[in-house]
Amino acid sequence: MPSPKELIDSYVAGPKLLRDAVAGMSREQVTARPIPGKWSTLEVVCHLADFEPVYVDRIKRIIALDRPLLMGADQDLYAKKLAYQERDLEVELTLIEVTRRSMARILKSLPADAFGRQGVHSERGLRTLEELLGNAISHIPHHLPFIAEKRRAIA
Repeated sequence: MPSPKELIDSYVAGPKLLRDAVAGMSREQVTARPIPGKWSTLEVVCHLADFEPVYVDRIKRIIALDRPLLMGADQDLYAKKLAYQERDLEVELTLIEVTRRSMARILKSLPADAFGRQGVHSERGLRTLEELLGNAISHIPHHLPFIAEKRRAIA
């Protein structure tokens, strides 16, 4: 099991992985949908940017409250309603970086036993801070193959 420091380091490293994945792409390339039925690269990045504050809210609630309710969120509604194709790639990447840096400062201040604190997810039940942080850590790497797939299809 990774230590809190290892978890936090992985969490902070995620945005660079994403930046590297989209490096050198033009606006036309990031908004292209080369694979029918799948999001563009920009839509993927916007999804990641929109779910950073969702993860942070859940994490902060677990830190500050006793067994708080953690609300689920519908990624498809977000994508449909939040103008993903109109947004700016650099702004979204920066938002992810800044959000994670800010949250990491809070996480570094916690005692190790705080990572066992729990909240109740509205769809998935009881979750610890460590589990939620693990979910946030894996979110960017989960989407990187989809970005790589789009880059190959565009090339």
